Amino acid sequence: MLLWTRRSKIILWAVFAVLFAGVVLAPLVMIVLASVAGKWTGLLPSALTGSHFADALSGETFASLFVSLQTGVISSAVSVLLGTWAALAAASLPGKVRRMVDTVFHLPIAVPSVVVGLALLIAFSQPPLLLNGTRWIVLLGHLMILLPFSYSTVSAAVSRTDPQLAQAAASLGASPARVLLRVRIPVLLPAMSASASLALAMSMGELGATTMLYPPDWRTLPASIFALTDRGQVFLASASTVLLLVTTLLGVVVLGLARGRAAER
Repeated sequence: MLLWTRRSKIILWAVFAVLFAGVVLAPLVMIVLASVAGKWTGLLPSALTGSHFADALSGETFASLFVSLQTGVISSAVSVLLGTWAALAAASLPGKVRRMVDTVFHLPIAVPSVVVGLALLIAFSQPPLLLNGTRWIVLLGHLMILLPFSYSTVSAAVSRTDPQLAQAAASLGASPARVLLRVRIPVLLPAMSASASLALAMSMGELGATTMLYPPDWRTLPASIFALTDRGQVFLASASTVLLLVTTLLGVVVLGLARGRAAER
């Protein structure tokens, strides 16, 4: 085959390297350079400074980072728990009903996040559930966006799990709760931690629905970055973006280590 020759592999890797450098690496490098730029009038920035990071680690920007962390941790944890519960419950349903459940859980993926935010804004702006203007509507918006991915990740793992493991435990006298906690959940831990990593990364970078929903006292860092760029403070926005990337990467790495330990067990 052509793709298995040495020359074709070199060409394929070269094309990948060019695309990766142009689409992924170059924008990241530009953001890092802008985060330390005192001014930028030529090809490269000049008067390099770390004052933008000092500003990003203080005041409203740092408060927004803390809000993003809280939102990401809470919404990703709840999405994994609900997604795991739904995946386990759907596994025992008849085929047609399960396909309907899958469709319902994947509906938020079919619409832009701005539409999700607008729907929540309209639905919860009147009593008896008046959530507009509170942090809870932001958390709910993130949960709606993350839940389909958590459900699909765990559901795929459930479909690959040998049902005889749970049946063997039940035949030995284990109660349903014990089978769930000692057999089914441990087998699904790698998938659950993987969905947690994805959910955290998505929540930390979510902007569309958040812009529609956030109150003044619960503004996430992506929303603050958008506001900074809108005011022309590009260098501070770049420093805040680097801070967001580093924080998200650390969270994903920690969850990745947990996934590795879960897989070993």
